[in-house]
Amino acid sequence: MKLLKTHYHPDLNSLENKTVFTRLATRSIAIHGKEILLMYTARYEDYSLPGGGLDEGEDRIEGMKRELTEETGAQNISNIQPFGVYEEYRPWYKSDYDVQHMISYCYTCEINKELGLAHLESYEKKNGMQAIWVNIQEAIAHNKRTMQSSEKKGLSIERETFLLEYISNLHPYLAT
Repeated sequence: MKLLKTHYHPDLNSLENKTVFTRLATRSIAIHGKEILLMYTARYEDYSLPGGGLDEGEDRIEGMKRELTEETGAQNISNIQPFGVYEEYRPWYKSDYDVQHMISYCYTCEINKELGLAHLESYEKKNGMQAIWVNIQEAIAHNKRTMQSSEKKGLSIERETFLLEYISNLHPYLAT
């Protein structure tokens, strides 16, 4: 799968003498007309692609389908295609490691526009996450405003905004 970007968090000057652990994740790209399916998280005031961490030994496609279904209630997932990889290094908040190396495998897919029942984890519910079909340009503009002016922004907003802009540039009909 094509590497789209490697991002180093600004607080990381070097990986030298740092303990690093790698987390594998998937992200789903589902588009209907001029809308993309995203997760809005009230706590961080941002939009992100549905997805999350893979279980140990889990197949990437199966993990992508599991995460997409759990977070959004997506139904009839089909035509899954590799899109690209976004890797990032960011500070870790627990004492067992210094740095998290997140590798996100992104896939396009088709799903029904109508979503079923989501099965969010307790922290996702607490953070106010909800699946929403949204105009990609509105989501990009919203995330950029959050990056500039909100103290709530999470660590993933740079990744998500990069991916949304990348998707938008590949699909010109989404630009309007």
